[in-house]
Amino acid sequence: MSPLETTLAFCTNFLFVPGTRPDRFLKALNSGAAGVIIDLEDAVGADDKETARTLLRQAWATFSTAQKKQLVIRINAPGTKYYSADLMLVEEINAPCLLIPKSESFDQINGVAQIMSNTAIIPMIETALGLDRLNEIANAQQVLRLALGNLDLQADLGMVCDAQESELLTARFQLVFQSRVAEIAPPIDGVTPSTTDQDRISSDAARAKRMGFGGKLCIHPSQVSLVRKAFEPSTTEIEWAKRVVQADHDAHGGAVKLDGRMIDRPVVLLAQKTLSQAK
Repeated sequence: MSPLETTLAFCTNFLFVPGTRPDRFLKALNSGAAGVIIDLEDAVGADDKETARTLLRQAWATFSTAQKKQLVIRINAPGTKYYSADLMLVEEINAPCLLIPKSESFDQINGVAQIMSNTAIIPMIETALGLDRLNEIANAQQVLRLALGNLDLQADLGMVCDAQESELLTARFQLVFQSRVAEIAPPIDGVTPSTTDQDRISSDAARAKRMGFGGKLCIHPSQVSLVRKAFEPSTTEIEWAKRVVQADHDAHGGAVKLDGRMIDRPVVLLAQKTLSQAK
């Protein structure tokens, strides 16, 4: 499968599942999550890395073609002693999408792309160095979209964030901005640590959407529906988008006003995006 063919560019929610829990793989795929990230990194202890790879290798043959298109494999970070073995496994099973944590350079991404030409890559930005090199990372080969590792980035920067993570607004803006400049899919926002505070989960997801993110990471199945709902266009937004697209069509590309407001090309593109999301 070509990296350009994956539907993961349009997923609004991604659910993590530990690589050592194959009993949860199918549950995650059937949870309503648009994308499922099988985690070989944070969710797997040092003594269980090889076990996780073995379990993933065994489970991979049981997944249908459609299920494989939903899956992302988060490997261990470049520079760790687990990195090479993880890459060998991803190449062996021909995984359609790979999430690289603590991505920090153009060469890291291109090196993986040269080995796995049919694998889409999601670099995860979790360090100051990764944030500083965001432009080159976003423009590396086969990058599908960026992801924010908000908790690790806070730790790396020595931040103590408020409940809204106001201190990370600049970093979030940079991910959205550089994704747009690189003409890749909108980035994926980081996790909400709470699995029970529904207001917080919904608020974080709504903020991500307002800022231009295209999706959000989930650490528990209970978060999935809240995140999905937050990213779905409202009835009002859909109706407005339909009117904009129709007005533009009637004007045959010429200048047009709607409700006293000029409808220019960026407004039309936003309306088309809204209708695409609604589908």
